[in-house]
Parts: sequence; structure tokens; C-alpha cells
Amino acid sequence: MVEKTERETPSTATGYTTLAAGADFRHELTIKRSRFITVLRRVEDEAGARALVAELRKEFYDARHHCTAFVLGPDQSVQRSNDDGEPSGTAGIPMLEALTKHRTADGSALSDVSAVVVRYFGGILLGAGGLVRAYSESVSAALDAAPLVQRQRLGLFTVSLPHAAAGRLENELRSAGYTMTGNGYDAVLTHMGLAMPDEPAAIEAARHRLASLTAGGATLEASGTGWVDLT
Repeated sequence: MVEKTERETPSTATGYTTLAAGADFRHELTIKRSRFITVLRRVEDEAGARALVAELRKEFYDARHHCTAFVLGPDQSVQRSNDDGEPSGTAGIPMLEALTKHRTADGSALSDVSAVVVRYFGGILLGAGGLVRAYSESVSAALDAAPLVQRQRLGLFTVSLPHAAAGRLENELRSAGYTMTGNGYDAVLTHMGLAMPDEPAAIEAARHRLASLTAGGATLEASGTGWVDLT
């Protein structure tokens, strides 16, 4: 997934972690008979985060609490949480901290993620400390099991070449470690999307590689910068 950002105010971040694109991820814990159902969704804005809790209020209409937290932006610049009736500070804030403090093995921070924890009360009071631990653990356990991807700000390029040569070249570029972002076609040419560091040395190396692989039959054109899911 590529999100072009050349018209946005540049972020100081060069990379971050988010959920893999696709369906919501769900995880459930039972703590002293209370069910804590965590739902994680990749979101692009506050509207998307709020849409998730609205959907879950309908699905789990009989649950006592639908507590929420979300973090947005490469720099985690937007952070929101809500206790939804739990004692103040015992649900939303622990959930938000679980999101903002999550780190991958390389130290990358998490963002563009909304978390909702649906709680069915089991009849045993957990106390303030118990609630904090339960909501934090619910989100942390879900994140540990969820499919995550790295995002990186890269230069976006288009490689244009005859259809007959496209398949072989795409395989060669993938094998060389380039990130491919999708193909377009016209009557004569295949236009392959390519992402790589937007640096003169990297661009020059790519031009030389293309010339060598296609005997000069491919062209490379820059098309801005953007956030790219690394695969």
C-alpha cells in the first residue's frame, strides 16, 4: 500500500509500524470472568477510528463498555482515548499507552491504529488497578499477535518498458531488494511502480541496473515521495 504525501507537511519520521492492510484483528482475554474483546483496525484519520467504535457498539450492543484509544500520524501526533464509563483513567489511557509504547525489534513505533476493547462484566469487581492492567494487557496481547508491517518514506518512481520484458524485469528488481508498488498498462508499455530511497546515489544505481537489464529499453521517472508498506 502506498500513500502519496507530497502535498502534506513533511513529517520528521522516516519510518513507523502499523497493522497490515486488510481485515480487523481480534483478540480476546478472560480475566476474573470478564471478557475483554480487543479489536484493532488500521485507520488513516479520526473519522476512521470513530467509525470502528460505532460499528462495534452495534455488533456488541449488549456489552457494558466499549473503550477506545487510537494513535495517528508518522510522529504519533494525534492521540485520543475514552474510558466509556469505566472509572476515569482505568481503560482509555492504559490502552493508549499500550499503543504508543509498543515497539518492534528494530525500535520502530506504532501508529495509524485504532483499538477498541469491548468488556462484558463477569460479576467480579477488578478494582482500579485491576482494570488498568486488564485493559493494558488486552491491547498489548492483541498487538503481539497481530500482523504488523513497516512503513517507510521513500521516493516513488515509474519504470516504463515494453510488455514482453516487464515480467522478467519485475522479478529481477524484487530479487535485488526493490519495493514494487503496482503496475499500470497502456497499449504499448507496462508502467511499473518502484519505491526506493530518494537519494542521488540510489537513483543513479537504479538507472544503471535498468540499463543493464533492458539494454536501455526502460525509462525511470520520479513521481514524488510517499509512505510505503515494506514487504
